[in-house]
Amino acid sequence: MSSRVNLLAPEVRMNPYPLYAELRRNAPVSQVDPGGLWAVARYADVLTVMKNPQLFSSEGIRRTYRPEWISDYPMADSMLVMDPPHHTRLRALVSRAFGTSVLTRLEPRVRELAQQVTAALPQDRSVDFVDEFSIRVPIAVLGDLVGIPPSLHARLKRWAEVMTQFTSVRPEDTELQERLRAAVADARAHFEEVVEERRRAPREDLVSDLLRARVDGEALTPTDLMGFMFLLLIGGLETTVHLLSSCALKFQEDPALMARLRAEPALIPRFIDEMLRHSGPVHGVVRLVTDEVELGGVHVPQGARLLLLMASANRDEAHFPDPDRFDLDRPGPQNLPFGHGAHFCLGAQLARMESRLALEALLARFSRLTLGEEPARWNISLVMRGPTLLPLAAHTD
Repeated sequence: MSSRVNLLAPEVRMNPYPLYAELRRNAPVSQVDPGGLWAVARYADVLTVMKNPQLFSSEGIRRTYRPEWISDYPMADSMLVMDPPHHTRLRALVSRAFGTSVLTRLEPRVRELAQQVTAALPQDRSVDFVDEFSIRVPIAVLGDLVGIPPSLHARLKRWAEVMTQFTSVRPEDTELQERLRAAVADARAHFEEVVEERRRAPREDLVSDLLRARVDGEALTPTDLMGFMFLLLIGGLETTVHLLSSCALKFQEDPALMARLRAEPALIPRFIDEMLRHSGPVHGVVRLVTDEVELGGVHVPQGARLLLLMASANRDEAHFPDPDRFDLDRPGPQNLPFGHGAHFCLGAQLARMESRLALEALLARFSRLTLGEEPARWNISLVMRGPTLLPLAAHTD
């Protein structure tokens, strides 16, 4: 490939997979736009980077979240941007309040929410499935976890949508920068208020669990806690919303697959695994090269920022036979969509549970989905990909 490709070009956002395949064939480690990031496209190289945090540091993400135009974005202090041993300490603290007991406590509530959301979907009429289905369960669960009542869910959605554009902000885009600063300030003020309320009167929720968490007598600092709240806002909402939207779009594209899952709902977890591999929401993860290195046969200088193309790695023909084919019977699970090693996603099981219960409810009521009159619209982000508008009609016949 003779010139840099632009990963945010509209035609790439509509369908990035042909470009990813070209990168794997001809430029597996190469500089791309925006910003001259070094894109890493092959599975083996992505795994090498994720297994070697000393050479490929998460500090690269911290720098991304601390540009000149904003100095106080809490994601820049979250465990997402930490390397061991600091990451190990913080993960141990958060894990105590984000484990199996939390999922067990949440599951009946998630099942009830999924049934309510599906029951409210209109029949035989096109609606935006992002707003009417995909976001409803994750946003209610996140609201329960971080103390945001339904009356504020619209604000929660707005914060998440704006903040997922963080990695795509250009220096000259002052209007978007101002919107991001306003969203961060608004979210921070609300989260600080929730934390203080839980200090005074703990409840059976995640914020109270985080405040109680101790490892060797050590608690989360206020900075740690705020960083995790923002990480949960992005990772706990946008990823699951995009996954559920992609699942609904897949049902519309493949009615036979939808019929098979209706007949065999026990296959839904396997379907989710293959969706995560084939059309997962996480497309890019940033790392910083701490010393010059050869990666994929390419010399990469010290200080370079790598963009690990997770969605490309998950369709690497060297690792997955016939990778562009959606195969419900493909051996799994495929966990790379949730990261690897120290940074394997803490919320992976929650995302799987929310998705499984939402899809169970959808399939129990509807037999097919058809396209609406408007085309789908896709988000603009190097980190995640998913529809922002998905007009579909649900039918029972």
